[in-house]
Amino acid sequence: MTLKIENFLAEQVPATPCLVVDLNVVRENYKNLSEAFPLARIFYAVKANPAAQVLDVLVEEGSAFDAASYAEIEFCLAAGAKPADLSYGNTIKKQSDIAAAFKKGVRLFAFDCEEELQKLAEAAPGASVFCRIATTNEGADWPLSKKFGCDVESAKKLMLMARDLGMDAHGISFHVGSQQTNADQWDIAIGKVAMIFTDLREAGLDLKMLNLGGGYAARYREEVPSAQDYGKAIMDSITHHFGNHIPEIILEPGRSVTASAGIIESEVVLVSNRPSQDNKRWVYLDIGFFGGLTETMDEAIKYKITTLKDGAKSAAVNIAGPTCDGVDILYEKANYQMPLTLKSGDKVRIHAAGAYTATYASQSFNGLTPLQEYYL
Repeated sequence: MTLKIENFLAEQVPATPCLVVDLNVVRENYKNLSEAFPLARIFYAVKANPAAQVLDVLVEEGSAFDAASYAEIEFCLAAGAKPADLSYGNTIKKQSDIAAAFKKGVRLFAFDCEEELQKLAEAAPGASVFCRIATTNEGADWPLSKKFGCDVESAKKLMLMARDLGMDAHGISFHVGSQQTNADQWDIAIGKVAMIFTDLREAGLDLKMLNLGGGYAARYREEVPSAQDYGKAIMDSITHHFGNHIPEIILEPGRSVTASAGIIESEVVLVSNRPSQDNKRWVYLDIGFFGGLTETMDEAIKYKITTLKDGAKSAAVNIAGPTCDGVDILYEKANYQMPLTLKSGDKVRIHAAGAYTATYASQSFNGLTPLQEYYL
């Protein structure tokens, strides 16, 4: 919670639920990552928070951008980003969207299978491509391992095929899972990539780029490594595996840039004791799973939650959203405590909510007002 956000909430008293983002924190987080990875180029993962105000700040700071869709490419271009600063990093793209991005000047594309590579060769001839390999995502709070990536041997074959199709076979990428606190996972993946580089060099193909992906954690309820911690561990790993032949390095942070910049203010709709559940107290908020807190699925992301009554006697609660859907339960197992005096109408603040919230929010489920956004 920054003073700017605190003053805004006190003076403007916006209707809830609302997300309030301090853009100075976005700028500071970006600078911290830049300093921690001096040899790398940062491609902000637009999907984390695609708000125009966020993109404007990052363009000012010289960021490049990782886009997951053609619409996100348009957002970045509208903010003043150059096509050369964009990567179409989703491995699942319509051929028409590839062609549209290529027409706009985008020249860097991801893939992880032969059909996607063939689409790229047809719709973006001669473009630079990088192949995404799969990782275990072990230790990540929000794993991404099943849907994306190929094995090492397939990556070698695909990169040689890319060269033969007239593409610039540029490099290899991976993603160790979102909210990844174990830097050893990058070391394992970097070791695999180094092996691919070596084997392809022997086959006559010199790759140029290593894409470290995202995964850099934000602080929720528990401490996480700092940008400097990640930077040292990962750069030491790159030096160990690549020696004096360090390639171009890209990283794609999203959560670590915008999460800590945002606070969601919510209102308590109902507090209820359930005799059938040993009098377990339930707190229902005016925001839930469908209103932007999708990452609470399976209680994966555990937001820090505070109230204006903190300091009073507290007890365990289950926390849920306001909709008529049984899935709309945020926390039952994560041992959240809230003041016993909490009641309907009280305000609750959900911290580090600047990433993967408003962009996930439904527009009209149960007719509820979508999460409002304010950028300061």
